[in-house]
Amino acid sequence: MTPTDDPKRWLEQQGIREVECLVPDVNGVLRGKTLLTAKFLKSLEDRAFYLPSSAFLVCIDGRYSGSNDEGFAYQDPDMRMVPDVATLCLAPGAGAEKAYVFADAFHMDDRPWMASPRHVLRAVLDLYHQRGWRAVVAPELEFYLTAPNPDPDRPLIAPVGRNGRSETVQHPYDMAALEEFEPVIRRLYDYAATAGLPLDTLIHESGTAQLEINFLHGDALPLADKVLLFKRMTRQAAQQYGMHATFMAKPIAAQAGSSMHLHMSVVDEAGNTLFAGRDDADTEMFGHFIGGLQKYIPVRDLLGEDFVQTYLRVKSVEVDLFQSVVTSWERDHLLLKV
Repeated sequence: MTPTDDPKRWLEQQGIREVECLVPDVNGVLRGKTLLTAKFLKSLEDRAFYLPSSAFLVCIDGRYSGSNDEGFAYQDPDMRMVPDVATLCLAPGAGAEKAYVFADAFHMDDRPWMASPRHVLRAVLDLYHQRGWRAVVAPELEFYLTAPNPDPDRPLIAPVGRNGRSETVQHPYDMAALEEFEPVIRRLYDYAATAGLPLDTLIHESGTAQLEINFLHGDALPLADKVLLFKRMTRQAAQQYGMHATFMAKPIAAQAGSSMHLHMSVVDEAGNTLFAGRDDADTEMFGHFIGGLQKYIPVRDLLGEDFVQTYLRVKSVEVDLFQSVVTSWERDHLLLKV
């Protein structure tokens, strides 16, 4: 049985007492509320589940950004939250008897609250659907494991591995170096399996205690949700072993930056790729896709790379040779953005 079939029965079978309703903001921060299971099930019936609209006005540093409409910002009206029961999953890192679910934000007249990234992405995917297409993606996430750092003014350092020492030099693709963090990795894979995250391969990246995880290909919206859950579970798994995990773009000045690579393709209703012909040659559509990326990536960067950390990563090409700053394209060229 899946949660979509019968949410109440699924929750009972799993022994769930609390449900965290997650609302991603534009920064990828999971906001929301925790509900007792009975309250959650009641909200599915009476739709009386609300969150202040200011949840979408919070900056990455926790301060409120304000609004162009001062009256709106002062009133801070509620949004109606509608849980997406298809996203219900166990929350293995958050304690026993707890589940996660993503929720969508709506106005009281049922219009989508378009500051919600899930609505924005769904609207883009609808444009594909109208043409009989489906976008397929596969994310790759880079992150650092670090030693606990209670003083934010002190630089981050690598954690102590199983051999009792911290990494001081780079170990890209080094299996012995990866093994140093085997307890955290095993816990993370266990969490992911419990929550249904489609993880694939794992490597040691260029930085000290920097790792990269690959996801299997799939639909964009469910994978976007699962990426956010993966980040949370990674931090939980690291804390279980006295470490921290960070997905910041440039957490250590003299080390490689972290990013999220995104493999993308488009298929038709029969599942046939639209970027390559039968002879495996590039199609005209593929050329237009590349051209569109070259045109719009600089604009996207204004929205997606607006944090100090991201700017430092872009600026540090002389330190991080794999930092992509050029919008030209070529096959198998890691220094290009496309």
